[in-house]
Amino acid sequence: MDHMGMGLLLRPFEARDEDVALAAHMAFAEEGLIFLLGYQPEMSWLDWLAHIERYRLGLDLPPNRVRAEFLAADVDGELVGRVPVRFGLNDWLAREGGHIGYGVLVGFRRKGYATEMLRQAVDIAHHEGVDPLLIVCDDVNLGSATVIERCGGVFGGLATSEGGATIRRYWM
Repeated sequence: MDHMGMGLLLRPFEARDEDVALAAHMAFAEEGLIFLLGYQPEMSWLDWLAHIERYRLGLDLPPNRVRAEFLAADVDGELVGRVPVRFGLNDWLAREGGHIGYGVLVGFRRKGYATEMLRQAVDIAHHEGVDPLLIVCDDVNLGSATVIERCGGVFGGLATSEGGATIRRYWM
């Protein structure tokens, strides 16, 4: 089933997202992934929202961090995933993080949402003057590679992550 473009909206995270987003963060952790970038368990939800707003504005960034927007993927008021859009690269991002990442909650995978999330995120990055864009995925993640290629990504080679994984690098 393909829902591309059917009401998917990338928007800032809001107070109302707390319960679903924290549950998603726990579920992603079980897969060895991070859903809420920069979130720490001792943080309140409002503190995390303020944290990501500072990143969006490029204020008080820690060393080796870049200005970025961290967006919720919303379909008809329901949180289906998240997308960080980074407006620059540091050494780590240039090797294995890229300008855009995306994560879709388990119950919403394989429905076309990742493709639409990436399409919209590419538009946001281009609007901010980021061109070309580096998008990466694990070499074994064929679903993600397909999403990137579907959105116009051109394979640019392989890299090795700090953890030893093989990373596919794409340019848009």
